[in-house]
Amino acid sequence: MQEGGCEMNVPSEIPPAAVSAVEAKQAGETRQGRKWPWVERSVWTDRMLEALDKGVKGGVWFSLIDKVVRPGTLLAAWKQVKANGGSAGSDRQSIEAFDADLAANLCLLEEELASGRYRPRPIRRVYIDKPGSQEKRPLGIPTIRDRVVQAALRLVIEPIFEREFVPLSYGFRPGLGCKDALREVDRSLQAGYTWVVDADLKAYFDSISHDLLMAEVRTRIADGRILELIGMFLKQEVLEDLSLWTPERGTPQGAVISPLFANLFLHSVDCAMAKAGYRMIRYADDFVVLCRSQEEAGRALDYVNALVTEKGLTLHPDKTRLVDATVAGVGFDFLGYHFESGTRRPRKKSLKKLKDNIRAKTGRSNGGSLQEIILDVNRTLIGWFEYFKHSNWKTFSPIDGWTRRRLRTILRAREKRKGVSRGWDNMRWPNKFFRTLGLYSLKEAHNVLLQSSKR
Repeated sequence: MQEGGCEMNVPSEIPPAAVSAVEAKQAGETRQGRKWPWVERSVWTDRMLEALDKGVKGGVWFSLIDKVVRPGTLLAAWKQVKANGGSAGSDRQSIEAFDADLAANLCLLEEELASGRYRPRPIRRVYIDKPGSQEKRPLGIPTIRDRVVQAALRLVIEPIFEREFVPLSYGFRPGLGCKDALREVDRSLQAGYTWVVDADLKAYFDSISHDLLMAEVRTRIADGRILELIGMFLKQEVLEDLSLWTPERGTPQGAVISPLFANLFLHSVDCAMAKAGYRMIRYADDFVVLCRSQEEAGRALDYVNALVTEKGLTLHPDKTRLVDATVAGVGFDFLGYHFESGTRRPRKKSLKKLKDNIRAKTGRSNGGSLQEIILDVNRTLIGWFEYFKHSNWKTFSPIDGWTRRRLRTILRAREKRKGVSRGWDNMRWPNKFFRTLGLYSLKEAHNVLLQSSKR
């Protein structure tokens, strides 16, 4: 297809094609490609990756906008956006609608970016429930076209900053995740770092200074068009309740590029804490500092507080404290887990969220068959166990029992009996009854996990 001088043939599903040895080498079958397996190889060639490893002159990158504009970059970005899904932005264009005329849509973006006419459309702001709280979390939903451009921008600039991020930063980074951060916390506690700065940044994503963030970007990028594009995304108008407003600070949660900006903004804090010898383990805006003594933890808290204050951020006064993780009944929460006295278990909010989800599926008036209800409940239990399977063994049996009581209550209601499950219900519908119907048992799954680890 050709439109306005722009040619881009994009089938809805692109089948894998056979490649020659030379093409395979260019696609990543090289030493550099193996070292950076996650980068987009249509953007980051071996020559660029070599420059990334060795460093460019002055440490600053020029001439990057042409890589964002390339049809291959935009197509790769679109694939990411499509895979992530999500609802429509302020223009109400859905993923499906964008895909229906994909070639023309990508072609138009290429032309607008190349000519400098591209302007992002307003972000649609919605509010979602904050787990375990009565508060609402603001979520910004960019249009599909703007998500594609942000994804293309991220494909180009992320490796430049990623190579410098510290090892103990785990949030939104290629090949890293919550479980890596949790394992590091476990290792540190076992190594004697049992005094913990349990900190909470107040409204982090909404508090990021645009000027300070752009200063961080300029330390590595000097392409004026890229800087202009980033500036436009930071100043992108927000549509909320039919009114438009322009943010003076912050980067919207929900935007494709925001996680990278969030890590970049705290990178200097990571570096300063590491240089001072403190073990700060961070996942986005959630972090703990693990120390060997109360005195060291006190100094670490003072130092990190000074660092974030310099960036215009605030440690939440009611949610920041020093904790001796060896003391029973105290402990600290991190990434959904509660650490205390050498063990870990789901934090109270994590348990509440699980039970709320199961309650929604096991109401007394649920008209589905018991097998259908159990299948639905199993999906929740299996997903929850995958994340919390390394909890203390005492965690699982009570949840199994509580889930069975919910199901017995449904069976009571179907016999026109009032109230929750009790008394002879356990005899009439014993545990074996639910096991026969395939109800997932967290306790049994944990036993299997322990047996496999012993092998």
